[in-house]
Amino acid sequence: MELLGSTLTATYAHPRPTPANFLPAVSSMASSYRDRFPHYNLTHSLSLPWRPSTYYKAASNWPTLGPYCTRSQRVSESTMLPFVSNRTTLFTRYTPDDWYRSNLTNFQESNTSRHNSERLRVDTSRLIQDKYQQTRKTQADSTQNLGERVNDIGFWKSEIIHELDAMIGETNELTDIKKRLERALMETEAPLQVARECLFHREKRMGIDLVHDEVEKELLTEVDIILCCQERMKLYLDKAIAQLAANRAAQHELEKDLSDKQSAYRIDDKCHHLRNTSDGVSYFRGVERMDATVSVPESWAKFTDDNILRSQSERAASAKLRDDIQNVLVVTANEMWNQFNKANLAFTNRIAETADAKNKIQTHLAKTLQEIFQTEMSIESIKKAIMEKSAFLKVAQTRLDERTRRPNIELCRDMAQLRLVNEVYEVDDTIQTLQQRLREAEDTLQSLAHTKATLEHDLAVKANSLYIDQDKCMSMRRSFPSTLRLVGFC
Repeated sequence: MELLGSTLTATYAHPRPTPANFLPAVSSMASSYRDRFPHYNLTHSLSLPWRPSTYYKAASNWPTLGPYCTRSQRVSESTMLPFVSNRTTLFTRYTPDDWYRSNLTNFQESNTSRHNSERLRVDTSRLIQDKYQQTRKTQADSTQNLGERVNDIGFWKSEIIHELDAMIGETNELTDIKKRLERALMETEAPLQVARECLFHREKRMGIDLVHDEVEKELLTEVDIILCCQERMKLYLDKAIAQLAANRAAQHELEKDLSDKQSAYRIDDKCHHLRNTSDGVSYFRGVERMDATVSVPESWAKFTDDNILRSQSERAASAKLRDDIQNVLVVTANEMWNQFNKANLAFTNRIAETADAKNKIQTHLAKTLQEIFQTEMSIESIKKAIMEKSAFLKVAQTRLDERTRRPNIELCRDMAQLRLVNEVYEVDDTIQTLQQRLREAEDTLQSLAHTKATLEHDLAVKANSLYIDQDKCMSMRRSFPSTLRLVGFC
C-alpha cells in the first residue's frame, strides 16, 4: 500500500505511459491505438470509438479468427479456392489441440484482462482519493498563502495610512507657519516705510539742526535691521515652499501606493474567499503560463518601506524647518522691537534736547528784547541830553559872539571871557561825548537787533525740528506693529 497523496504506478500486461489527464484527448487516442495494435490499421477499421483488446490481439495472432479484419480478408480472398459444394473436397484447417489451445489462451487472456481491470479500478479509486486530498491540500495551502498575503497587504496599508495621516498633518502645520511667515514679512513693510519716511522728513530740518545725530544713526540702523530680517524671512519662505513641494511629492507617492494596496487587498481578499461553490469561477486556459508580475516579495516590501522612509525623512525635515521658522520669527521680531525702542529713545532724548534749547532761546530772546527796549530808551535819553546841551552851547557861544563886539580896550580877556571859553569847550566836549555814546548805543542796538534776528531764526529752526521729530516722526512711529503681528499671528 502506497502512502496517501503519492502517485500510483501499476504494472499491467501491456504497460503504457500514463497520460497527464485521466481521460486522454481524442487526438491522442488514435495514436495510442496504433502503438498498441501494430497489426491493425485504424484508418481502415470500423468507426468504433472503443474495441476490446482480447479479440483483436487474438485476431492478430490468428488472422482467420478475425472475419472483420480487412487484411485477413484480403489474404483469404487471394488464397481461397473456388467454392466447391462437395464437403469432402475441403481439408481441415486446425487440429483439436489448436482449438483447445485457442480456448485456453482466450480464457487466460480473459482472466488477465479482468485482473488488470480490477487492479485498475482499485488503483483508480485510490488515485481519485489521493488526488482529491492532494488537490484539497493544495487549495488550502493557496488559501492560506492568500490569507497571509492579505494580512501583509493590510499591515503595510495600515502603516501607509498612519504615515499618510502624519504627513498630511505635518504639511498642514507647515502651511500654517508659512502663512504666518508671509504675514510677518508683510508686517515689516510698514515699519520699514515709517523709518524711511522719518529719515526723509528729518532731511527737512534747517540750519544747524541738520546734523547727523543719534536719531539718524538709529534710524539708519533700524532700516538695515528690517531689511536684514526681510532677507532671512524670504530665505526661509523659499525653503518652506520647497519643503511643501517635497512633502506633497512624498504624500502623492504614499497615496498612490495606498490606492494600489487597496486594489490589491480587495482582489486578494476576494480570491481568499473564493470556494469551489462560489459564483464567477470558470476556466481560464493558459493563465498559469502568463507571468505579469513586476516584483518579488522582497522588492514589494522594500518599495513601500522606501516610500514610508522617504515620507518620514521629509516629515522630519519639515518639522525642523518649522522650528527654524518659529525661531526666526521670534528673533526678527525681537531685533526689530529692540531697535525700534532704541530709535524711540533717541527720538525722546533729541526732542528733549531740542525743546530745552528752544526754551533757552526763548529766554535769551526775551532778555534781548528787553535789552533792546532799554537801549532804545537810553538812546532817546542821550539824544534828549544832547539837545539840552546844545542850548547851553548856544548861550555860551552867543555870549562870546556878543562880547567880540566890545569896543577897543573893552575887549579884555577877563575871567568872564575865560570862563565862557571854558564853558564852550566843556559843553562841546560833553556833546561830543554824548554823541559818541549815542553812536555806541546805536551800535549796541544794531547788535541786539542782529542777536534778536538770530535767536528768532534759531527758535524757528528748533520749532521746525520739534515739529518734525515730535509731531511727524513720533506720530508715525506709534503705528509700529505689535510682537504678535511681527510673528504672524494677527
